[in-house]
Amino acid sequence: MDRISTERDFVALLGDWTSGRGALYRKLAGALSEAVEEGALLPGDRLPSERGLAEALRVSRATVVAAYEELRGTGLLVSRQGSGTRIARDVRVRRPTVDGRVPGGTAMTIFQRLIDGPGELISVAVAAGGAAPELAVALRELVRDDLDELLAGPGYHPSGLPGLRGAIADHLTRGGLPTSQDEILVTTGAHQGLVLVTELYVSPGATVVVESPNWPGCLDVFRSAGARLETVPLDDEGPEIRAVTAVLRERKPALLYLMPTYHNPTGLLMSAARRRRIAGLAAEHEVPVLEDNAYMTYHGGPGAVPAPLAAYAPHHSETLSLGSLAKAVWGGLRIGWVRGPAEIVQRLARRKVLADIGSPVLDQALAARLLPQLDRILAARAVELGGQLDQMARLLRERLPSWRWRRPDGGGALWIELPGVDAMAFAQVAVRHGVDVVPGSTMDPEGRHDNHIRLPFTFPPETLDELVHRLARAWAEIERHGPAPTVRIVV
Repeated sequence: MDRISTERDFVALLGDWTSGRGALYRKLAGALSEAVEEGALLPGDRLPSERGLAEALRVSRATVVAAYEELRGTGLLVSRQGSGTRIARDVRVRRPTVDGRVPGGTAMTIFQRLIDGPGELISVAVAAGGAAPELAVALRELVRDDLDELLAGPGYHPSGLPGLRGAIADHLTRGGLPTSQDEILVTTGAHQGLVLVTELYVSPGATVVVESPNWPGCLDVFRSAGARLETVPLDDEGPEIRAVTAVLRERKPALLYLMPTYHNPTGLLMSAARRRRIAGLAAEHEVPVLEDNAYMTYHGGPGAVPAPLAAYAPHHSETLSLGSLAKAVWGGLRIGWVRGPAEIVQRLARRKVLADIGSPVLDQALAARLLPQLDRILAARAVELGGQLDQMARLLRERLPSWRWRRPDGGGALWIELPGVDAMAFAQVAVRHGVDVVPGSTMDPEGRHDNHIRLPFTFPPETLDELVHRLARAWAEIERHGPAPTVRIVV
């Protein structure tokens, strides 16, 4: 059986292959060569048919024919009647075949955009804006008042700077989750917290229950640990109770991973009643829960945000909470935290020591100054993001009226349904119009939601206008030519 079974899987390996100058077929040939050199394509791997790849990439068949022919001329590809086109088995790979990708993962295209840095494309892979103004003020105050004392110490705080752990505990307590300092582990961003919790709870072959859709970066952390992913769908209040009940009873999962405030990518806010019900179910079935609240930015609904799910959990249960300053303050301030039972936090701290010994102390001291102001910072962010969402909504109504979406309860992006069009095909057209789109199928372990895209509204006003303008041009092109089918690579 071939490793790559569909054109969709193959296209994901090519990434942003249309960027740069030159003929389209040469850029495609270059992307294929690079995929081989990086180990994403291996000797003997079968490539899609010329027609199938052309349909998936939304290019002419002549483009694919010319690219394949050029690579056959270099000896990279071989074609035989009945076996199709494959990477030559004797091709020499200059780089290691382990290229950093997670087998079966879907997040690398998103992360590669961060690695490559900004370019001419408008990338909608990340829903984040610039820093909150309070950050610069806090930085100047830190240098003036705290720097000498901080530099006088050794700088090693594996569990986190005590002042920061206390500030995080106070913040969570104000939000309805009574917390002490020994229940907090400071991490280098919420992503590290997710990795540490996964290392502690998930062994190869273990089951992790996740909401569908989900953020690909989180899914790939579980995949990298060898987990089997079981999904539960969402309704208007959060994960469907019937589905959660069934999977906890039948699968005996190692971990239940949820995003109550707010769900990424849908922007859904889990109701207080649903939090209480799920916390009770997890305790009844003795399943540890990890709630990820790192997406907490814009709040567009009436009333207050419910307390974290951990506040509803029975005392004997294991419920851990992730938080971060990345969305509220700045993505470059890599400070997150895990809140959990003190004995579990101790075990996580031992794993963190192996990873980095401790998060940067100056960043932690800066975060400690910002935590007491976080509610005010979030309120200001909500006003800013609310205006950006209003602008995005108006532009979509004017230029893309057939797209379907609901106003999110929070977060920084819209979850948009494309009527009658495969989002992977639309992404190939959009990139040629200057937009890097993340298809919904990458956000579902089973490849569903393939007619959805996630569209952040966190850009400046002029960028939002240009973004929707480019998307409208791409949509007009795909409407003229119709949707492309998804075809399996024939073995």
